[in-house]
Order: sequence, then C-alpha cells, then structure tokens
Amino acid sequence: MKKPAPKTPKKSKAAPAKPAGRPVLLVTGMSGAGHSSALKILEDIGYKAIDNLPISLLEPLLAEQAGQHSPVAIGVDSRGWDFSAQALAESVTRLRGMKGLALKLLYMDCQTDVLQQRFTETRRIHPLAVDRPVGDGIAQERAALLPLRDAVDHVIDTSHLRPQDLKRILSGYFRLDKDLGLAVFITSFGFRNGLPREADLVFDVRFLDNPHWDPALRPLSGLDKPVADKVRRDTAYKPFFKNLTALIAPLLPRYLREGRHYLTIAIGCTGGRHRSVFTAEQLGAWFTRAGFSAEVRHRDLAGWTARQGLNAAERQGLDMKAKTGSARKVRTDKVRKTKTDKVRTKTTSKKRKTA
Repeated sequence: MKKPAPKTPKKSKAAPAKPAGRPVLLVTGMSGAGHSSALKILEDIGYKAIDNLPISLLEPLLAEQAGQHSPVAIGVDSRGWDFSAQALAESVTRLRGMKGLALKLLYMDCQTDVLQQRFTETRRIHPLAVDRPVGDGIAQERAALLPLRDAVDHVIDTSHLRPQDLKRILSGYFRLDKDLGLAVFITSFGFRNGLPREADLVFDVRFLDNPHWDPALRPLSGLDKPVADKVRRDTAYKPFFKNLTALIAPLLPRYLREGRHYLTIAIGCTGGRHRSVFTAEQLGAWFTRAGFSAEVRHRDLAGWTARQGLNAAERQGLDMKAKTGSARKVRTDKVRKTKTDKVRTKTTSKKRKTA
C-alpha cells in the first residue's frame, strides 16, 4: 500500500505582530557599501529618508512631534562631522528606551578589496583617507565601527549584490505592509564562487552524486529534465529533502511570531549548476504549495551560461584563425613553389648556356 505524501505546513493565519511604534531605521556602516542606494530604495517603499545626519541632531529630531507617525530612514556614518561609533551606540540605546519608536539599526558592509575597487573606479575620496591611500581609510573605519557590533539588528553585505538584489532584500526586511505574511527567497549557488552573504539559512547538497561527471549531463543544468532525473534517482536525495522540509516547517510560524517577514535560503553545490539548482526549484515549489510567497533564483547559473557562450565564441574564433592560417599556408606554399620553380628554370638555363 502506497504511503500518503507528507503534508506541507499550512500558512499561519495568525496576524503578524505589528511594530510597537513609529518605524525608525538607522543606516550606518562602511563608506562605499551602499548607504545612499539603500536610502533611495527605502524612500521608494515609503520611508522619509534623511542622509548624513549628525549624531547630536538624531535624538532631537526623533523627539519632535511633527511627522511622528511617518516611517523614517536616517543615514548616520563617518561622513558626519561629529560621528563616533560609541556615541551612535549610546544614542541607539537611549532611543530604544523611548516610547513610540520601533528602532532598528542597519549596518551596510562590504569586502575590503571590493571597497577599494569602488573608490578607485568612481575616483571618490574616502572620508577617513583624504591624504592617505584608500586602504588605510578602510582599515581605520572598520576598526572604528567595532563598538556598533552589539547594537546592530541587520547586516547587509553588498560585495556581490546587484542593485535589484539590494532592493529585494531591503523590501523584504523593512517593507511597511506587514500583512503579506512571510516572503521567502531561495537561491542556488556554487561553493567555489563563495557563499551568498545575505543568506539566513545555508544547506549543502554536495553529498549527492554530481551530474558534472556525466559527459552527457555536463552541458545541461538542474533546470533540464535529464539532470533532474539524475538527482532525483540518488538514494540520498529523497530522505534529505524530507528532513530538510521537516526542519524548516516549524520555523516559519515562529519567524512570523517574532515579526520577521523575509527569509533567504541558500542551497549550494560545487559549481551551482546541477544539484543545487534542482533542489532550489523543488524547495520553491514546496513553499508555494504550502501557501507562502517564494522566489527562486540561481546565482551562478547565469554566469556559467555566459561563460559557456564566451567559450563557444572563442572556439569559433580559433576555428576562424585556424582556417585563415591554413589558407595563408596554402598561399605561402604556392609562392614558395613558384619561386623554387623559377630558380630551377634559371639554373637549368645557365647550365645549358655553359654547355
């Protein structure tokens, strides 16, 4: 007798907890990590945005009665003339004790090498390295911001984020319409290209048989049926997926209960083309059946396809060069043969005259 399929969790009908007061989002972090872009996105989703506010004006501004019901996003970073990480942390502590405010601190981060590249490309001066190398300013700023670690609510690393990815993440975490339930974003990735830094949960599927080693499946992806069938036939896949969903299911209502409305799940394999792609698609379908809003993207699949196209173009170019080289060789051989024939003719004529 066939066992019934396991039931997927139903979407929680309980109304999500609403913020206890006026939504206030303080945006800080590393210079060049995307503060201005974040504030523009937050403004688009309904926040009143204020950039580069001195810390001394932060508490008086939020204590004002005018516009006290409007959500506000405030940029406070090292560009301010009175900026101090310790002073900002102390101000955040006092503001969190103020009635009528639902305050969160967002820290924008980025890898040092990427920050250096951004400052070099834009030719902007780092606020802490006016007369020094950019790297010195980045190192000094990173050390100076350490006192904020315990006060931060969210960290977003923009090292490898596209503008649309940053918008998706900010909209997911800080959207003002909280009645939409839990939104889930699932991404596949390849471990050799690095972890998705924005992920809340990361799962590794490299223990499954790798379709890459099958020459017939190597050019395909986890979106293709032959690869999907290969992964699905793996005896370890079915129990893994069952345990995976059993692990995630009880977490979802608790996320909502805690006022969280956005979840990013990353599924990784070696190259991000086969096993992780198929598993991410299956997990997205599971969430959809359960009544949740789920979006699936494959981080490294597009890049792999582009590289394959580039390789094909290179191969075509090499073929053209080979054909051109062959044609040139034929022409060169003809010229050489002609010259040799002429030399032989002249030599024969001289011998005849001598005779």
